[in-house]
Amino acid sequence: MGLLDSFEKGLERAVNGAFAKSFRSGIQPVEIAAALRTELDAKAAVVSRDRILAPNSFEVRLAPADAERMASLGTTLDDELHALVKKHAESQGFSFAGPVSIAVAADAQLPTGTLRIASQTAAGQVAWRGVVDVEGKRHPLTKGRTVIGRGSDADITITDAGTSRRHVEILWDGEKAMVRDLGSTNGTQLDGRKVGEAPLPPDSIITIGRTDITFRVIAQATPPRPTTSAADATRAFGIGGSA
Repeated sequence: MGLLDSFEKGLERAVNGAFAKSFRSGIQPVEIAAALRTELDAKAAVVSRDRILAPNSFEVRLAPADAERMASLGTTLDDELHALVKKHAESQGFSFAGPVSIAVAADAQLPTGTLRIASQTAAGQVAWRGVVDVEGKRHPLTKGRTVIGRGSDADITITDAGTSRRHVEILWDGEKAMVRDLGSTNGTQLDGRKVGEAPLPPDSIITIGRTDITFRVIAQATPPRPTTSAADATRAFGIGGSA
């Protein structure tokens, strides 16, 4: 049984917004999980059509005694917090601009039973990049028109003998995509239906011959920097609610 197994069952009853009280026995893992979830929801921002960017770098500040207790849990807590953040982001349709990092630090100015969360996001520095996954390899769509087939003159060459030399093309303008069959012998399918030309939603699957091509849209960011000052980015949870 994991440290956070009670999260989904009891969190809504145990937590009311920004922690209106301190916990005599000290911070528990479920309270850290709740604070991270609250921070994700509060800082998520729409940065592109159908794309919501959430913070991906977190610092959890605890009183020294609480920090020591959390450290004694080793990597188990770290692993579960990472899994929880990613699961919550997925359930809410949030995207990250880079790997998720969660650091726990002691803060001598905090009383036992309270915590602060500081987060950073790369909002405003994110470009949404189209890619396709083919035969176990990811290919970026680096230009507006990408031809896929078994011929050496295709932009992406595949080994499937059931495909034409120039079988299909993907059109990508940085925001939306189209798929177009190039007069192939065996045709092109999009999510199981035959198409000549069609809009290409993220995570859809193009099938040519026996090959599946998955189209994805991913975030690509420059090195992140805080979008607000450290003081504004810090949320305190403790006696009396937010500080």
